[in-house]
Amino acid sequence: MTAFSNPAKAAVLLLAHGSPDSVDEVPEFLLQVTGGRPLPPQVVEEVKHRYTLIGKSPLTELTLKQGELLAQEFGFPVYVGMRNWKPFIPDAVHAMVSDGIGRVVVICLAPQNSRTSVGLYRSALVTNNSAAFSIDFVESWHNHPLLIQAFAQKLTSGWERACRDLGTKAPIIFTAHSVPQRTIAEGDPYEGQAKETASLVAKEALLASEDWDFAFQSQGMSGGAWLGPTVESTILRLKEKGHRGVFIQPIGFLCDHVEVLYDIDIGFRQFAEKEGLRLWRADSLNDSPLLAKALADIARSRLATT
Repeated sequence: MTAFSNPAKAAVLLLAHGSPDSVDEVPEFLLQVTGGRPLPPQVVEEVKHRYTLIGKSPLTELTLKQGELLAQEFGFPVYVGMRNWKPFIPDAVHAMVSDGIGRVVVICLAPQNSRTSVGLYRSALVTNNSAAFSIDFVESWHNHPLLIQAFAQKLTSGWERACRDLGTKAPIIFTAHSVPQRTIAEGDPYEGQAKETASLVAKEALLASEDWDFAFQSQGMSGGAWLGPTVESTILRLKEKGHRGVFIQPIGFLCDHVEVLYDIDIGFRQFAEKEGLRLWRADSLNDSPLLAKALADIARSRLATT
């Protein structure tokens, strides 16, 4: 028989990157991202420009919604903490302490583990916890079957429409956020996990090997080499093969935000159009019931005791 240990004091904490609520907050947000290190004015202006074009990043709103859906699915309290914006991780920690939570399952809304994302979330949490409650930190969940099903569901419906519009098969480009190459050289598992997620989604969607590629997007504006291939170089390679359109699915992101709404919907689409190609994108998971079920299954397995 399965039971839960101290169910009244157990909770789930979802951690995410965070996003400013308005364009005017972008400079302050970027200082949070860099740990207070000022960025060149042209970089700040470019980020502000991108946020202006998409109107507003819905990341915070969608993340809070994902927390609500998880709470409904799982029946335990769910808290949300952002590393770079409100509600900040320390605010979530304070709320859990005030509510008398004694045990927390922590899930990062970045399924693939990298020290540039998950590692920073964990450091921020540990710094602000002070042993107020026990932490069960989920290092990665990039291959969870329900996550794979959720991505495959969005892929299949969007890709079928794109292929009909194009009149032939549109090659698929799975993407994940790039990281500095030195991160991978130092043993970070991120690249392998991102590619494994893509491979599992392709298998779930019954894709042939020639139907899909993988690329890293949103390379940083700072110096140093970043992980590739880029989406742009992949689009050019597919054009050389005679393709007239491409279909993109980001499998490193769980909801709409600037890297989806600007980088893909505006930046990559404009690049493709200049090269004479059409571009489509799979809908983000956002409020996907399968995503909520995946998160609930992870939390349930961590809290269950025999």
